Amino acid sequence: MEFDSGSAELNQRIAEWLRWDKNEKTLEEVRELARRSEWKVLGDRLLQRLTFGTAGLRGVMQAGFNAMNDLVVIQSAQGLAKYLLQCYPSAEDRSRGVVLGYDGRYNSKRFAELSACVFLHENIPVWLYSRTVATPFVPFAVLELKCLAGIMVTASHNPKEDNGYKVYWTNSAQIIPPHDKNIQTSIMENLEPLESSWNLELLLSDKLNDPYDQMVELYFRKLQANVPQPFIRDYNAPSPLRFVYSAMHGVGYPFVVKAFECARLPAVVAVPEQRDPDPEFRTVKFPNPEEGKSSLVLSMQLANETGCDVILANDPDADRLACAEKDAKGEWRVFSGNELGALLGWWAIRCYREQYPDRSLSDCYLIASTVSSKMCRSIANVDGLNFIETLTGFKWMGNKSVELLAQGKTVLFAFEEAIGFMFSPTVLDKDGVSAACHLATMACYLRATSNQSLADKLNELYDIYGFHCTLASYHFCYEPPVMERIFKRIRNMGPAGDAQQDENYPQTVGAGRFKIADVRDLTTGYDSSQPDGRAVLPTSKSSQMITFSFENGAVVTLRTSGTEPKIKYYAEMCAQPGQRDWNGSKATLREMVDCIVEELLQPKQNNLTPRSD
Repeated sequence: MEFDSGSAELNQRIAEWLRWDKNEKTLEEVRELARRSEWKVLGDRLLQRLTFGTAGLRGVMQAGFNAMNDLVVIQSAQGLAKYLLQCYPSAEDRSRGVVLGYDGRYNSKRFAELSACVFLHENIPVWLYSRTVATPFVPFAVLELKCLAGIMVTASHNPKEDNGYKVYWTNSAQIIPPHDKNIQTSIMENLEPLESSWNLELLLSDKLNDPYDQMVELYFRKLQANVPQPFIRDYNAPSPLRFVYSAMHGVGYPFVVKAFECARLPAVVAVPEQRDPDPEFRTVKFPNPEEGKSSLVLSMQLANETGCDVILANDPDADRLACAEKDAKGEWRVFSGNELGALLGWWAIRCYREQYPDRSLSDCYLIASTVSSKMCRSIANVDGLNFIETLTGFKWMGNKSVELLAQGKTVLFAFEEAIGFMFSPTVLDKDGVSAACHLATMACYLRATSNQSLADKLNELYDIYGFHCTLASYHFCYEPPVMERIFKRIRNMGPAGDAQQDENYPQTVGAGRFKIADVRDLTTGYDSSQPDGRAVLPTSKSSQMITFSFENGAVVTLRTSGTEPKIKYYAEMCAQPGQRDWNGSKATLREMVDCIVEELLQPKQNNLTPRSD
């Protein structure tokens, strides 16, 4: 095929694609674009590459090196395989193998099978789940089978057009630096697909095993052991509570059913339209229960019809959990991730005390990411536990848990405001299946012992540990240069001529009403609260993240998402225990957030789209 794009580099990339791709659909896609001289489109697709970001790859499914497709998956698997062999050169290590799982999205199973062939060709044994699994079953298997690595093919809660490739390291936590960069380098050194990488006959190898039955049985045995047995007997089994459950067209349903069975919880009432995997996600605009009420419309209808008081919903790969509860007026309250984090953090301590009444809490840890509520810190301070703050993302909390466990410490709970919860280190990642089981058990316990709802308990916790008021949302921003411009402007809004730092951050918002005490910028590494002006947490120039601490006690973080075209904000006001003007705290925080969005993000000028719900 003769073509000339006018760019030698693009000509080379097109030629490589046409030579390497053996998927007729994506091959024809590039051929057709070249025939039509769509050089701009081809440049966007072929001159950039998907790079390892938040735990791996995520992108739209189409032809091109900048997308998810057979060729990019093969290249990624080849790079990862070679890197694993560098890190673990001995035959004994190699025999530990890798584990692969996939969700119900288009191409997920195929991407997992192509990856399996790459590892089998390198003589690395493969544990490939024979059917769709919840994401937590991959890191769980890495830990239990002592594998070298794990891969989950999923785009979690992204739109139906997307897919992704989530990588777990030998310690069963998501990859962090330097592994992500080293894997990326190895991919670039192994771009040409081997003939064997396309050969699905390798799946007949005796080095391919299915871990499904063994891992599912073991997972639920361990989950059951984590729920205090008296709670199962006295509160779950006889409970009058009923739960509506939505799998959000994903993979969670059979696992949540099994979790409820093993904890003797009342059987869930599943939303039938969303119960089984559906790559079209037909009933929701975004298959993300984090969106709130807009994603839970069918759940609320079913709960109203069946008289259920609590709704539980997983995202499509079942590593996150949303919850809603009907209040005394018959209105539905959707809990935020921060509110669920407070409840589950308290519950983790309650369960630990039940199971180990003679043990001190001094070696126990609660963990939360820096953009999440500090309610767990307040609980830890009062109850004599330890609290650790990490960077955003479960990869940091998982790896921090590995460190603590190696020191003989007990990790009770970790959470992120984006409805991600790790209840016990059985899985060193967020797990929406175990979280659903523990939250339902807590609801049964509260109903039986004090006739409290989840909301009642949350208010009681605020009374004891101090009211923590949070606001978190986002604006869509589809142009990366605009994101860059917004954050560059924020770094240069303050009074000029400040010799302490290169940038000049704002000193107030709201026409001077709200004074900023400190600024931490984890993109540049600056932190005005530190004596040397340098941030303690690791920094990354590849993402934007600035935190403002105000004189009135509010803390607000602005950051870009690692997986979606969003600018997110997280705000929290922490009151002292016993301080009762909760509505005043809420109103002040709302006003501050409105000022920050308007003055710093400038949504109208920058053409930002607010969250719909």
